[in-house]
Amino acid sequence: METMHYDEILNCMRCGFCLPACPTYRETGKETASPRGRIAMMKAVAGGQLEVSERFDSDMYLCLGCRACETACPAGVQYGTLIEGAREVVETHRKRPLLTRLVRNLTMKQLFPHPQRMQKLGNLLYYYQKSGLRTLTRQSGVMKLFPKSMSEMEKAVPDVAPPSARKARKNFLPAKGEKRMTVGLFTGCVMDVMFFDTNEATAKLLSAFGCDVVYMEQQTCCGALHAHAGDKSAAKELAKHNIEAFERSGVDVMVNNAGGCGAALKEYHHWFHGDTEWEERAKKFVAAQRDVNELLAELPAPKMRSLPYRVTYQDSCHLAHGQKVRFQPRELLKNIPGVEYVELPEADRCCGSAGIYNITNFDMSMQILDGKMKQVEATKANVVVTSNPGCLLQMRAGIQRAGLDDRMKALHIADLLYEAVE
Repeated sequence: METMHYDEILNCMRCGFCLPACPTYRETGKETASPRGRIAMMKAVAGGQLEVSERFDSDMYLCLGCRACETACPAGVQYGTLIEGAREVVETHRKRPLLTRLVRNLTMKQLFPHPQRMQKLGNLLYYYQKSGLRTLTRQSGVMKLFPKSMSEMEKAVPDVAPPSARKARKNFLPAKGEKRMTVGLFTGCVMDVMFFDTNEATAKLLSAFGCDVVYMEQQTCCGALHAHAGDKSAAKELAKHNIEAFERSGVDVMVNNAGGCGAALKEYHHWFHGDTEWEERAKKFVAAQRDVNELLAELPAPKMRSLPYRVTYQDSCHLAHGQKVRFQPRELLKNIPGVEYVELPEADRCCGSAGIYNITNFDMSMQILDGKMKQVEATKANVVVTSNPGCLLQMRAGIQRAGLDDRMKALHIADLLYEAVE
């Protein structure tokens, strides 16, 4: 039970400040659906008073992992570390059904860690969308045979870039004008397939801000999904590949445009705590990590054209609560000429995406999303911006569920900024 981090568990004072910050507690009103309740259960399991039961399993995985409780906690309890450790215990002590194990092995081991396989998946998705098969599938009602989570999220999947465009990408993009630094772009796994154009916009944006941009060779999945699913060993192997890719690249900083990935990349040194071979290398890696919003806010902006949008911003949980990056994206949006920025109430409240939560806990995810969309609609914005691919898919699904397609769209902040710079 060493992964339960008992010393950190004892830091919880049971004050309850986390309760109103927790989306699942707000939806259910149950103590076991709160950070305080889950920590109490972790303590009981670590002390041998509670078994790693089906109930413990479900309570640990009902958590979104949004880490809003960390922001609210006066004692600074590192809840993200605790929930990952608790899930690692669950995965060690409970055997999953065969189908679950097969799906996890296919996605987590055989797909996400392998960029070339992800690109082949992107090719299949492209042909599915462009061949007419997608239209036929939707019109025929075939999607009704799949779980509702898959059918609803399929509608929010954007058109992927053609295989030719992805294959033609160069490994280097020079700075426009005066060069200020050389950056490595972390492309991610899902991000570089579903949101290839956003990665390209990010690179061109960095170039416009005076950066030489390097697409680092042999980078791979950040490992966040593996860590959240209790497979820290696989997460650490992916981390080693990324650390080595960064060390070989010779770049000044490494930039990412996905809040969830960035939070994981900035925590590699914690993953390797006590490891004599990797801890120091991980610390140097972490010191060079920047979210794209962080870096752009530090650099002189190029000339931008006016955009006639009323814009609101939905925080990525792992960007706001995990990385503490809050004001930078807002300032970048406010600095776009013509943009009318309106603050979203409870913008840092989770949208319900949380990695693959909107698939594994669909009903709770949609319950949270529907509440979020009422707040989004009240802003009367015609563009809702976020800075994480999962959040972007979720907000697109939310716009469709709320019937706002005719008056609102969801964009990644890099896409909107590049539209202004372009």
